[in-house]
Amino acid sequence: MSNMHRIQWFDQQIREGKYPNSNHLAQQFEISRRQAQRDIEYLGISLRAPLLYMSKNRGYCYEHPTYVLPLLYMTEEEKQVLKFLAFRYRHYSYDNASAVNRVGHLLSRFTDEQHAGTVTDRLPVFDAHPRLMQNIELLSHAIQDCLIVQIVYKHPEEEATRLGICPFRLMNHYNGDYVIAFCEQQHKQRIFRLDSIEHVTVTDVRFERTIEPVGWEAGGSPVRKPFIAAVRLSSPLIGETWKGYPAQSMGELLYNIEFYDIDSFLQHLLSSEWQQVVAPKWLRTKLQGRCLKLLAQLNGEDES
Repeated sequence: MSNMHRIQWFDQQIREGKYPNSNHLAQQFEISRRQAQRDIEYLGISLRAPLLYMSKNRGYCYEHPTYVLPLLYMTEEEKQVLKFLAFRYRHYSYDNASAVNRVGHLLSRFTDEQHAGTVTDRLPVFDAHPRLMQNIELLSHAIQDCLIVQIVYKHPEEEATRLGICPFRLMNHYNGDYVIAFCEQQHKQRIFRLDSIEHVTVTDVRFERTIEPVGWEAGGSPVRKPFIAAVRLSSPLIGETWKGYPAQSMGELLYNIEFYDIDSFLQHLLSSEWQQVVAPKWLRTKLQGRCLKLLAQLNGEDES
């Protein structure tokens, strides 16, 4: 949950005349009192709220009741874009690197991470392919929960190879994106380039992180929104993702699943358990075509 949601709650408490303070905020959202105080300082300094502490009531009110919070609503799609940009800006190491890095930390503040900064320099522009964004999202989930990942990796002019990896960290080097991981087949740590990973499948198998990764020191904007598939699963999900893909419950085992890369998600459907792909129709058609092609190959029939 981001600090913006907490600030909206704090603002509402003030307007209801409840004189909230850092203790109230900390207890409501189960955060530290220090973090709650930083949220209040952000409301007063960055959002310029006319906060006034009333000793008699041991809480805050607005000195000018006409104050209105700026528009803070952000969709999940916009958060995903900001997460990608925050990752790229935090690892930028060229002209005006320190200023650009501060922008990365500032963007992280709006994506549930607590960093801040300001900058006035011109920013670089990064291009983002949907598959690259999808790989970063899935690998980030696997790194956070220490989950083994199956990848299809293809070097230039070589055949694709299926590998099992234990991902440790995402990084950027010379404007390329990489993941540091332990490769199970080769029994050693490797660095994989993200744009060479053709497919990512996050498994349910956890690994124990006993070593620190070694590797390089880590020092246009994506505009495409994710596709949404309505999928009825075989069992309820625990958490807000379906093996790395963001999922929103719609009731009765029906979930809205977000994805960027069509081929990767089709492969995920072929290797996962589910009951029904409800929508969209074009996804069902593509999945049916993929299944018919596989069936024809199994039967030794002509693809046409």
